[in-house]
Amino acid sequence: MTLRISPSTHHARVLICDADSHACRALAAAVRQSGHECVTCATPAEASEILSNPDCGIDVTVIDPATADGGETERVLKNIERTGAGCAVIVMTSYGAVEGAVSALRFGAADYLVKPIVDEEFTQSLTRAIARRELLKDNRTLRSALGRQHAMASIVGADPRMQKVYDMVGQVAHSRATVLMTGESGTGKSLIAHEIHKQSDRRAKAFVEISCGSIPETLLESELFGHVKGAFTGAHADKVGRFEAADGGTLFLDEINSASPAMQLKLLRVLQERKFEPVGSSRTKEVDVRVILASNQPLEALVAAGQFRQDLYYRINVVNVQLPPLRDRKGDVPLLANRFLERHAAELQKQFVGFAPEAMDLLKSYDYPGNVRELSNIVERAAVLAKRPTIMPEDLPDHVLATRSVVRQSEGAPWTPMTLDAALVEPERRILVAALDANGWNRQKTAEVLGINRATLYKKMRAHGMLEDRRLAG
Repeated sequence: MTLRISPSTHHARVLICDADSHACRALAAAVRQSGHECVTCATPAEASEILSNPDCGIDVTVIDPATADGGETERVLKNIERTGAGCAVIVMTSYGAVEGAVSALRFGAADYLVKPIVDEEFTQSLTRAIARRELLKDNRTLRSALGRQHAMASIVGADPRMQKVYDMVGQVAHSRATVLMTGESGTGKSLIAHEIHKQSDRRAKAFVEISCGSIPETLLESELFGHVKGAFTGAHADKVGRFEAADGGTLFLDEINSASPAMQLKLLRVLQERKFEPVGSSRTKEVDVRVILASNQPLEALVAAGQFRQDLYYRINVVNVQLPPLRDRKGDVPLLANRFLERHAAELQKQFVGFAPEAMDLLKSYDYPGNVRELSNIVERAAVLAKRPTIMPEDLPDHVLATRSVVRQSEGAPWTPMTLDAALVEPERRILVAALDANGWNRQKTAEVLGINRATLYKKMRAHGMLEDRRLAG
């Protein structure tokens, strides 16, 4: 048997599965002559083994299930569908087994051919199968793009640096690679971690989040790895840790920079081996967890200062996602502000038409030491207090209004009378945020660094509306 196939516009990789070695060789020669690649095997089991390799690259499988029984054909086709990553299938059958081949079409086969194979029929069938495969690829690409667009709808930003972040989310979502996100507090690291999980194959499983900086060191190990009853005072029952709770899903470790050296060592082991022992137990548990970490301080500097393990840093810094502070992407402020206004308006059951131009100018002029989280809080406050459908300057907090005086002064306008206390509001707020960030938002440490007592720090934080910015340690 000699078959001739006209060259195709699409280069494909074809798998021929036939127990008849002569027929198999003839089909393979015809496929290769047409400019396509060809792989051959003799049994459906061998075909499944080839297709189970994710790198096999098979586009079309031409197979003879070697039986007239429709149930067997169905089993073969389902197995190919499970392992073949959507390749098109052409079923070959002997004369008299046409009924089984026709039933194969109902189970997903692209076409069937009756032996002996005729040149023109095989040519047309293979061409249609390759075209179908290309169409399936295009449809998957489109669905993936639409799914990504829908997923990213919750993240707003037109800045090129944020667009780069969005691209990285789509690229890393379906891998198991560890992701390290860096950026100041409030830049949206938790939101990005959620998006990576939602776009991954693990989205049906749990997304578990823990802020390492908000939990005392004595309790962090139990929170991460769990404990058994009686492991320590107060351990009245077994407890499942966050690693085990996230089995099959994603675990987000925020503020990893605040972990102690001892905890860093334990994390290194579980990240390398995906194994750990609950506190008070000698039983090793193994989990399948995708780990995403975040730091609000540059880990390279902490490594250089001997405050963060170098081996752990290299282990977690597989994919690094850097989130820029909001002050460096002021062009996104109107987009974010309007999105937050829509969200808070729905929660408050109020109607708004937007921001007055002067109010928006003030928002764009402010530097946001608390980043996107702070902008959300500012807009929420304005939505609660606003008496009109338009957000006006007077609806904004004093430290944002203070920006107006600074802007006017920089533009050469006459100085607007204001008290010294009002003028110092924003500088004081920035100093507080910077000191809190540097000390992991631990109030006791921050108070000591600033040379004030903890009660004074608390009053200043409350005056600046900072107590709800995050869960605080200490």
